[in-house]
Amino acid sequence: MDITLIKGHGSGNDFLIIDEITNGYSFSESERAELAKLLCNREGVLGADGILYVINSENSDGRMRVFNADGSEASMCGNGLRLVARYVCELKGLDEAVIETMKANLKVSRKPEIYDGVPTYQVEISPVLFELSALPLNLDQPTLLNEKIEELSDDLMFTALAVPNPHLVAIVTAGELEGNLQKELSEKVNGPNELFPDGVNVSFVKPLESGAIYVRTFERGVGFTNACGTAMSASSLVTCLQGLNELETSIQVYNNGGKVHCIVHQQDGKYRIDLIGNATYLYNAAISVDLSGETFTVSRKEELSEQQTYEKLQGEVQEYLSTTLKG
Repeated sequence: MDITLIKGHGSGNDFLIIDEITNGYSFSESERAELAKLLCNREGVLGADGILYVINSENSDGRMRVFNADGSEASMCGNGLRLVARYVCELKGLDEAVIETMKANLKVSRKPEIYDGVPTYQVEISPVLFELSALPLNLDQPTLLNEKIEELSDDLMFTALAVPNPHLVAIVTAGELEGNLQKELSEKVNGPNELFPDGVNVSFVKPLESGAIYVRTFERGVGFTNACGTAMSASSLVTCLQGLNELETSIQVYNNGGKVHCIVHQQDGKYRIDLIGNATYLYNAAISVDLSGETFTVSRKEELSEQQTYEKLQGEVQEYLSTTLKG
């Protein structure tokens, strides 16, 4: 099969965007998963954290389906949603749109640039659920809010929430960021285990200064990534719950791939988060795929210039983190 695609990233979390709206592709469910495993393989010529399938929607401006590099489907992806927001808005000539995701129809909009020359979009992250059954997390209690999980750590305090992807968040010190602790416990809860039968995204969060945090995430189905949009959103909410940041106030969230802004809203006892950050395109490509033979060839690849501008932002972020993370 012949496929055209765009590779892009949100905060360094990179994806292949495949347009099913205008190209008329009719992938089966198994083909979507197989394409993700084949094309996203980092040892291949494309490589990515996942594939974003942009599909027609009966009740929204477009629909997003997210398949991770291991072929599993994610219910939501904040960084990926910004890319889909840009694609749909540009395709349909909109500044605001509604994108259908697995769990909810979410508002997206174009925003002033987060950094000069960097395309920026705001996306809604919701619903937010604290019930352990929503993750699921098998503990004999209804919620987990800044509490220990003895099977994972004697010291760390965790908060569990679904946004709607499942997240386990811990506020940590600079020392706890070092070493292999996050990797070890993340691999434990994403392998065969009784706590998280479906796995979970694990984030370590380091407060930096007033209104600023650093988030590093081990993503379910992927591993460590430069950034995870729903994790940064969930982490921002957790810092508000613990009094480290304030509701209705922009929080600068730094990550290994750059930075975003998050604003946590509360209404009628429910939370939602605005995630604001880049939607950067890297290249356009055309490929020919043989799924039965598990091979593909690239017939065309057109590099774009947007990454050069984004790298200026990334450089400033890394310089900032090199001093603040040690504190």
